Amino acid sequence: METRKIMEDADHYLMPTYSRFPIVLRKGRGVKVWDTNGKEYLDFVGGIAVNVLGHCHPQVVVAIQKQAQRLLHVSNLYHIEPQVRLAKLLVMNSFADKVFFCNSGAEANEAAIKIARKYAHEHFGAECFEIISTFNSFHGRTIATLTATGQTKFQKGFEPLLPGFKHVPFNNIDALRAAVSERTCAVMLEPIQAEGGINLPSEDYLTQVRELCDEKKLLLILDEVQTGMGRTGKLFAYEHYGITPDIMSLAKGLGGGVPIGAMLATDKVAAVFQPRTHASTFGGNPLVCAAAIAAIEALLEDGLVLDQCNRMSRYLLDRLNQLQEEYEGKVVDVRGKGLLIAMELMREGVPYVTACMERGVLIGLAGAGNILRFTPPLIVEERDIDHMIDVLEDVLEKVP
Repeated sequence: METRKIMEDADHYLMPTYSRFPIVLRKGRGVKVWDTNGKEYLDFVGGIAVNVLGHCHPQVVVAIQKQAQRLLHVSNLYHIEPQVRLAKLLVMNSFADKVFFCNSGAEANEAAIKIARKYAHEHFGAECFEIISTFNSFHGRTIATLTATGQTKFQKGFEPLLPGFKHVPFNNIDALRAAVSERTCAVMLEPIQAEGGINLPSEDYLTQVRELCDEKKLLLILDEVQTGMGRTGKLFAYEHYGITPDIMSLAKGLGGGVPIGAMLATDKVAAVFQPRTHASTFGGNPLVCAAAIAAIEALLEDGLVLDQCNRMSRYLLDRLNQLQEEYEGKVVDVRGKGLLIAMELMREGVPYVTACMERGVLIGLAGAGNILRFTPPLIVEERDIDHMIDVLEDVLEKVP
């Protein structure tokens, strides 16, 4: 009765912006969640790459409890100690010199777009404002980040979109070079396209993009909202490719489960953001910053979580590749890096996701809807993967 009432109230009171599965999740620990009926699920969605340390990680929970007793919120008109500590932690572990905090990945990308335009305006003039992004990208749902997104299915009905954006094929340096003009101020990329289908670049693509940006005096923005915070086996995905961006956006895994976003930049870029150029009332809130500090410290402690991520990545990819060989008529491809992994199917993936859920395993979707997305917590273990594979194999066998 309780579950049905919650779902009925959701239909009555919530705007229908999500196609929700018919379960109500109430509790989570580690890689498992439980619904209101007490049913247990193995979670390979992880809040869509948010719960990098699993659900309710003790260090994050304790940090939230302590900070909630001390100070929940004050304005950014004053210095906020956890915010400063978090910024220092991010700077010390990345390419960046400065950090701006906000509340989500979309807001972080919005800040990245604004700072890139402000930088170009001050250095090259008002006519230099265009940003090149890629088809199949996803950067958020504000009007600017929606325009930057290279998927028309998200943009339909919101036209006219913001001027000043171009899209080119991902992983095609020639198309990118051809799109650059005197109006171009920045290139905006996900190192690995996540929402678009877990599309990996060639080994030299990001190097070539960095070289092109240097040659043309363009800023390179890397959207690491989903790839950041250890998801790919390194703290940030750009580390795999031997380059650094000028600007980077973070969110999802940054807060260990609480909503926080960040835009990081080099000193030369950050200098154009001065008082009153950009702001966020809740950005860098004491509570979320305390949680994020705990999450990053746990993530980096002795390198254990990242090592675990890389070991489990190899194991999961091996098991999924075995399934591809066994079900070659249903499985097109298996790909990924770290624990951002896809299995591309011949047909629509919802029946497979639903069947797995009914068997107690949660998996996600990406791309055109035929791509199963696996983004479990980085603390996932072999026994968890084995159980998920057993369920998925049964589903592949029985679902047409």
